[in-house]
Amino acid sequence: MAFGRDGTESIGEAGRYNGWMTAPAPASHRSFVWLILIAALAAAVGLWLGSRQFGGAARPALDNAVLYPQPRPVPEFRLQQADGRPLTPADWRGRWNVVYFGYASCPDVCPTTLASFKQAWKVLGERGLAERVRFDFVSVDPQRDTPEQLGKYVAFFSPDFIAATGSDEQLTALTRSLGLLYSRTTNADGAIEVDHSGSAVIIDPDAHLVGIFRPPFAAAALVHDLAALIAATGR
Repeated sequence: MAFGRDGTESIGEAGRYNGWMTAPAPASHRSFVWLILIAALAAAVGLWLGSRQFGGAARPALDNAVLYPQPRPVPEFRLQQADGRPLTPADWRGRWNVVYFGYASCPDVCPTTLASFKQAWKVLGERGLAERVRFDFVSVDPQRDTPEQLGKYVAFFSPDFIAATGSDEQLTALTRSLGLLYSRTTNADGAIEVDHSGSAVIIDPDAHLVGIFRPPFAAAALVHDLAALIAATGR
């Protein structure tokens, strides 16, 4: 059973229906229409701005990656790589970066993700695209993931992958700026549990956040999408 705008019961008679349709729209309805128009305009502007990244051409068809309407610069940060060197936005310039946040003692999701990255990395190398792409693994468990342990863990999948971590203050600021989250809790028995976002962020050669890869990660989809982004941008 439906009700008209005046709260009276409507049983579908043509006269009452036509009268309802032709009645002047109240201010609240007109405001709602304007909000829809404004939202549509904002979406169109966002798509236009996003298309500029691809030289005005249509965005590439992607298997897994989701691109944001508009790239945004990554705020300044400073983490420490496993080899002792700093990791800053400058290190993300010049190539496409796939950055995943996890931890070395992760029982399943992190090693599965890194295994997919390893497979994708092998194929990218075979296609001559390795110089255009980089995979980063950032630990959100800095108390347990020492540089030595983290470096060995990530190198098991590929010595070419970047391993890094930082203080919780640094990690929290960076993950939030990238639209990700993580948390650590200690149980009554002293066991540490770590929760973290499952997506990997995509950073373009200008060190701008442009999108995400969504789990589960298939190596073929990663290769396809990264190759498509490289071809679409010429970088």
